[in-house]
Amino acid sequence: MAGRPEAGRGSGRPEAGRGDGPPVRVDRSEGVVTLTLDTPHNRNALSTALVDGLTAGLRDAGADRDVRAVVLTHTGGTFCAGADLTEAGSSVSSRTEQMLTLLRAILETPKPVIGRIDGHVRAGGMGLVGACDLVVAGPRSSFALTEARLGLAASIVSLTVVPRMTSRAASRYFLTTETFGAHEAEAIGLVTEAAADTGATVAELVAAIRPSSPQGLAASKRLTTAAMLEEFDRRGADLAEESARLFASDEAREGMMAFLQKRSPSWAAPAESSGAAVGKET
Repeated sequence: MAGRPEAGRGSGRPEAGRGDGPPVRVDRSEGVVTLTLDTPHNRNALSTALVDGLTAGLRDAGADRDVRAVVLTHTGGTFCAGADLTEAGSSVSSRTEQMLTLLRAILETPKPVIGRIDGHVRAGGMGLVGACDLVVAGPRSSFALTEARLGLAASIVSLTVVPRMTSRAASRYFLTTETFGAHEAEAIGLVTEAAADTGATVAELVAAIRPSSPQGLAASKRLTTAAMLEEFDRRGADLAEESARLFASDEAREGMMAFLQKRSPSWAAPAESSGAAVGKET
């Protein structure tokens, strides 16, 4: 688009956001397609319109021989908060299928997909991060897998997140639901690099990718995503069933209601009393 800066350049963090146009903005410059999640009013939740726009952008970029890389970024303070639970007519099964299809589309796009993030990442947003080939995270980034606090599990997103993390880190963050920042995300393998200036770092990665051939990039990417795609084929349907079962459970209903009402769920363990720390020596 005329007048737009080259992908990856400009300010050190993503734009503040307009939110008055299509949910996914598509910009192209010098062989790089930038897909910008642009619904900051709902924290870039994965609505049907946003997923359709993102899927179409990936498909078009993948089919264009002149494109060397795709940059996936966002406006506002949140990269992606996960499914749009307020969308009328949506069901657990449809949202689950939608998520599986989107993550697979990122993995199967025959171009490197670079995530440029400087905001909060939760739920399905974590799955997008895991599906990207390269990820640059800025200082405002925060990551968390909070599903267990709601009586749920990160079933679908585990297909792309677990392979990126160290085993110990996966156990810690899936089970404790702790929030962590960009440097920790880099240390455990979830992101490629924590950077003060995400634009400059993404530009360096794009410059390194540009000299490669379309065929070489596509074949090289397949080597790195084959194991994840095999897991999609092997476990995707089972994880979708598990996700639907958990969402329909009494514990999850109570967990989500408690979250909306800003209270502790009835099944929450009592808070630790002062001086009774677990494992404290006597």
